[in-house]
Amino acid sequence: MSDLGALLWPRRVALIGASADGESLRGRIFNVMRGHAFGGELYPVSRSHREVLGLKAYPSVADLPRPVDLAVIIIPAKHVAEELERCGNAGVKSAVVLSSGFAESVGAEGSQMQAEVRAIAKRYGMAVMGPNSEGFANVAANLCPTFSPAMEAGGRALLPVGRPRPQLAVCAQSGGMGFAFFDHGRAKELAFRYVVTTGNEACLEALDFADFILEEGKTDALLLLLEDIKTAETFRGVAEKALRAGKPIIVNKIGQSDAGVRAAASHTAALAGAYAAYQAMFQRYGIIEGRDIGEMVDIAAGFLAWRTRLPRGRRVGICTASGGGGGWMADACTAAGLEVPELDIETRQRIDVHLPSYGTSQNPVDATAQAAAKIGYAGLAQLVLPSPMIDALAVVMTARSPHNIERQREALAHLAEVAQKPVLLWSYTLPAQRSVAILSEAGLPVYTDIGNCTRTLRLMADYRDLRERFLRPIEVGSACAGAAAAVREALAEAAASLCEWEARPLLARYGIGTSAVGTLSATADEAVSALASIGGPVALKVQSPDILHKTEAGAVALGLTTREDVRAAYTHVLANARRHAPKARILGVLVQPMAERGREIILGVKRDQTFGPLLMVGLGGVAVEVMKDVALAPVPLRADEARAMLARLKGVRLLDAHRGAPAGDVEALVDLMVRLGKFASDHADVIAEIDLNPVLVHARGKGVSVVDALIVKGTNSPPLIASGGG
Repeated sequence: MSDLGALLWPRRVALIGASADGESLRGRIFNVMRGHAFGGELYPVSRSHREVLGLKAYPSVADLPRPVDLAVIIIPAKHVAEELERCGNAGVKSAVVLSSGFAESVGAEGSQMQAEVRAIAKRYGMAVMGPNSEGFANVAANLCPTFSPAMEAGGRALLPVGRPRPQLAVCAQSGGMGFAFFDHGRAKELAFRYVVTTGNEACLEALDFADFILEEGKTDALLLLLEDIKTAETFRGVAEKALRAGKPIIVNKIGQSDAGVRAAASHTAALAGAYAAYQAMFQRYGIIEGRDIGEMVDIAAGFLAWRTRLPRGRRVGICTASGGGGGWMADACTAAGLEVPELDIETRQRIDVHLPSYGTSQNPVDATAQAAAKIGYAGLAQLVLPSPMIDALAVVMTARSPHNIERQREALAHLAEVAQKPVLLWSYTLPAQRSVAILSEAGLPVYTDIGNCTRTLRLMADYRDLRERFLRPIEVGSACAGAAAAVREALAEAAASLCEWEARPLLARYGIGTSAVGTLSATADEAVSALASIGGPVALKVQSPDILHKTEAGAVALGLTTREDVRAAYTHVLANARRHAPKARILGVLVQPMAERGREIILGVKRDQTFGPLLMVGLGGVAVEVMKDVALAPVPLRADEARAMLARLKGVRLLDAHRGAPAGDVEALVDLMVRLGKFASDHADVIAEIDLNPVLVHARGKGVSVVDALIVKGTNSPPLIASGGG
């Protein structure tokens, strides 16, 4: 295993390709490194200079007076492998390859050179970042081997002045964007520990560095910018480690289009695109998605300030000196899915003593400028915070005047220290930088974007709720015990696809649907006899492992009640099936009793190429194809996770009582989801897709009906991502 400590915490560093030309990238890197108080030794390596910026230069790493821990390489791509080989021979433990022109370039040559870099790193056990990286910054060590202008020494220190702050780290595949996070965050007086940019990731992924940072234990939140995840198991380990430690990861996944999703055998696979799989994994592990740099930095600011005092719910109190600002904040809270309840009588009476007659204490608390000036923002907040009706507080303020904020410095710091509920500040005027510095040192994040402020409050509440669920052990019912071996044996003997007649008995062993699903008829006379046995309206479905979508083939007939109808339908669906797929192997025609009416749900499993099997649920019918109102989660899953999946559906209210229809049996649906997740998890190496479509959810207490089923086996088995918890 390569030594990331040698890379991020070197004692001696060589810059290979150093230049005295401060306008060039090679010269800028050395200027940036020399501009900060790194306590180790820096050695310029250059074939064309004997001295670089007053330091003796050496023609090769082999000529250095002492072995170095880290080589920073910025030379033409075609020479990098040769130089990396020299580093390996010289005992260099790690390298950052800033050079470009590798796999990101058009043509095979760049990819071949990148493969050589990977092979050399593996041969010497060297920790190699890049190529095509923009370097990194270890702020704690004052080490910045990068040419990013964001890290140039100047008027702004690497760390905020004053008291120590919670620390933030950035791991980004994009170099420019990685240091942009630092630039935006430092403007908000956030304290960074690391900024790591991994480039092409020939050897080390952004998640490898995230794992190192979490293991070190000195960083309180992480910002990630990802183009892809190369190793699912690394992702799972990092994500679970962060969630268990309560260290939020805020991510932006570049490339969210579903374009290019493979042609799918099942509806589930067609609806579960590549980005949807990433979202499912993020949701499982409480990883927070950010839409842009500013939002991600704002979210981090809230979590850093209140990481040990996250809100227990989504009820927000609002206090303001501006009635309009308070109303605007209330609307923004509602839009973010938060509640703004009226305060309790005791709290209101406590507040009313300080308000003029034209103020209000109901929530938002409009103290007016008069009362706010008298008791200050901190005093007003401390009157509202004890209310049992709220879980967090948003203070609407102006931070334009640093003099006004300076006057309240001690009171604001005391508020941040004693408050047991998070307090976020929204300045409706642009805050002075001095005001931001004072509030940051006090421990109070200030926002200029009202949407970022309210979304952060919502995310903090959601994160706490999800983390508490995650830490509870997985509850696996005994109903599935002993079924796995029999199902595995049957799957091994089955063909590539299992139609409903073949799939039902296997699913029934896990309590999914029932194995008594009708009669398989080989002739029209047998179908008519089946109608007589059932004694009610029936459905006819052609059964063939080669016809996966019977409806599209016209191989289904519904609601048949007479012998004549059944005989005619049998001939019709069989003819349609043979016309649709002349070479299909047809097992017969299944005659089933019609299911009672219910809300249509589509439920299924898709095995993602990166993350393994994902369970999908969505509202059924044509709408799901058009609206793609679906939710995904890795398997297995707990009952509370299944409920959370349903809550993510935009149309979930259709399962409630409405227009005279009773509420649906959601608990029966949840139980079905858990059982299907267990089935998919137990046979993840065999199954590629499962479709239960439709599933009918009946009235509460009446259960669910699995109307149709399909199982598709697969040969290429990606790693299974098991559930966390327990």
